Amino acid sequence: MVPKILIVEDDKAVGNLIETTLETQGYEFFTARTGQDAILQAVSQKPDIMILDLGLPDFDGVQVIEKIRNWSEVPIIVVSARSEDEDKITALDSGADDYLTKPFSVSELLARLRVALRRLRNDGGRKDEGIFQNGGLQIDYDGGCVSIDGQEVHLTPIEYKLLCLLAKNVGKVLTHNYLLKEVWGNTLATDTPSLRVFMATLRKKIEDKPSQPKYIQTHVGIGYRMLRMEE
Repeated sequence: MVPKILIVEDDKAVGNLIETTLETQGYEFFTARTGQDAILQAVSQKPDIMILDLGLPDFDGVQVIEKIRNWSEVPIIVVSARSEDEDKITALDSGADDYLTKPFSVSELLARLRVALRRLRNDGGRKDEGIFQNGGLQIDYDGGCVSIDGQEVHLTPIEYKLLCLLAKNVGKVLTHNYLLKEVWGNTLATDTPSLRVFMATLRKKIEDKPSQPKYIQTHVGIGYRMLRMEE
């Protein structure tokens, strides 16, 4: 089945670029120019993936994310001119799955779409892998859920994948390039800031003190490592 993609973009030139890109790759797509139209289309068309601009004419794209997350887990890829880390963190905390900054390359957009599509396929055929326990952190691979001290924590798909990669290599330093390749499918230097943002949002969700993390250690200029907690 060909995935259906909802493009939410009010800039005609950018919208045309995205549409042409998807058309050449054989994707099925439909468009919305406003936040209200995006929500209506999401309800009626039930897309497999959303590509969402934040600067919409009627209300902010973050509000679109929040409203859709009330009833749907559709992967949402934000494509926005807002490049500050705080803007990215706000969108990701609201429920976006990925964040691409304008101007962007066609190959980069397609790479992000492939990540989202892999997530859809993997969710449909997740293999039983048991439970990972590290101090108060628990990952239920079978159920695809995470808890801290018995309290379930909601992670975006990319945050979950990063956490699982670190957990399956506990005690080992995973380089930026390794993480980028495993999560985004490439090692573009332009993705390193996105990796940093995702690690920041992940820490906010699993660490008592994100500025003094006990689970995920940063190795400056190299990568990240999950520390083994004492039993």
